[in-house]
Amino acid sequence: MSAPFEKTDDSVVVIIGTGAGGGTLANELAQKGISVVALEAGGRYLPEDYINDEWDSFAQLAWTDARKAVGGWRVARDFGGLPTWIVKAVGGTTTHWAGASIRFQDHEWKALDSYGAVEGANLLNWPIDGAEMAPWYDKAETKMGVTRTGGRPGLPGNNNYLVLEKGAKSLGYEKVHTGRMAINSLDYGDRIACQQTGFCFQGCKWGAKWSTAYTEIPAGEETGNLEVRERCHASRIEHDDTGRVTGVVYFDADGVEQRQAARLVCVAGNTIESPRLLLNSSSNMFPDGLANSSGQVGRNYMRHVTGTVYGIFDKPVRMWRGTTMAGIVQDEAHHDPSRGFVGGYELETLSLGLPFMAAFLNPGAWGREFTTALDSYENMAGMWIVGEDMPQEGNRVTLDPDAIDQHGLPIPVVHYDDHPNDIAMRDHAYERGMAIYDAVGATRTLPTPPYPSTHNLGTNRMSERPEDGVVDRWGRAHDVPNLFVSDGSQFTTGAAENPTLTIVALAIRQADHIAREMSAQNI
Repeated sequence: MSAPFEKTDDSVVVIIGTGAGGGTLANELAQKGISVVALEAGGRYLPEDYINDEWDSFAQLAWTDARKAVGGWRVARDFGGLPTWIVKAVGGTTTHWAGASIRFQDHEWKALDSYGAVEGANLLNWPIDGAEMAPWYDKAETKMGVTRTGGRPGLPGNNNYLVLEKGAKSLGYEKVHTGRMAINSLDYGDRIACQQTGFCFQGCKWGAKWSTAYTEIPAGEETGNLEVRERCHASRIEHDDTGRVTGVVYFDADGVEQRQAARLVCVAGNTIESPRLLLNSSSNMFPDGLANSSGQVGRNYMRHVTGTVYGIFDKPVRMWRGTTMAGIVQDEAHHDPSRGFVGGYELETLSLGLPFMAAFLNPGAWGREFTTALDSYENMAGMWIVGEDMPQEGNRVTLDPDAIDQHGLPIPVVHYDDHPNDIAMRDHAYERGMAIYDAVGATRTLPTPPYPSTHNLGTNRMSERPEDGVVDRWGRAHDVPNLFVSDGSQFTTGAAENPTLTIVALAIRQADHIAREMSAQNI
């Protein structure tokens, strides 16, 4: 373990957040001999601490600080104080994630070119592409132990998968398998194989699922170059008269304000907290928020087109047994505007326990239709829709000046409206999902509205031109030479794939760039 760095040590890299982006970046830099201080707002929990109970686990891990959901999306009505379902802990949402690790398709890096101008959407091409990212994806897949890559076999299929597979193949779908998952199918590295006990969203009790909490973070700490300060909530980033950042002010575990000096700062606090921090770091030089000369900080919030389809059968499925999301249909992930929308979507196995099912199946509903569905829980199969939603300038994270959190900081307000393309895609996905279950004899199908968001993307987006976004092709702020964004908020567009693999690949690539630039004394 590294000795603590002095708070006045301005040679360190300060990383805010320890999830897929921040945790990976912290370890990569530490392995290169660079001194890193990572600030994590949550506590530290390891597999022995995780709780195999949905509500108790939610209380342990979820980010439940005050937030507000507004706009036309269903989440604003059903979960107005919980627009996102993410984790506040060392490891971030890699504790909660399901493990699906899928590369972007080539056309998704260039969404504006691929789809053309879509009315009401703020589409932009990424300044990078699939060919450039391929070697970084290779490194990420090796690091994470992704199945069906690098010679690693796929996970076995549980009953939930077998129902999906039979229905999908009977409809003619061909790209159907148990997924590319950062969950070990065999012992790999220091992690054992998946034991198929479920509760993937509550933290993997076996450590079979990749999470920075017990891979990247301890590996970085072992070098002596990484210090993680848990329960430390960043409140603002400071800069000098030249516009270079100089340090981060944060509240420690006792609520006492502290300041850590920095050579450079990397923001990886998830798509809500990262723009919130930049907006809270306004100054005379940056009156609209740090790195926000474009006015794009907080804008273009994406959360994927999501929804769930459950099927009820006349025999038990017991969908909760086995890996939660080891099953995917990818045939609809391509771009085919003849379907009535641009972009595509994945269909992935999903199960919720009865406590969450009661909360999420149809929020606010009750009566015979609802209760008979719960009565049929043992005979139920489930799938989740993950599709590319359209970035829109009006979908954004702002600050509420009239509501403050426990640290006296304005809380974030998450505004989201579905784009017509999103609605058309969701309706198509509901129809196909129900058809899959009908094809194997479902007695009833239940299309279910979106839950609080887990794939939060785009609020500090990457752009070629400074006026179009917040960061450049390396995640460095256009306005600030020693400020980086290292999480999903840098996504230019969302693509149809679960984002974690791409966040990790970008973090490995960014670490390589930062080390090279530091060595050259450019930052």
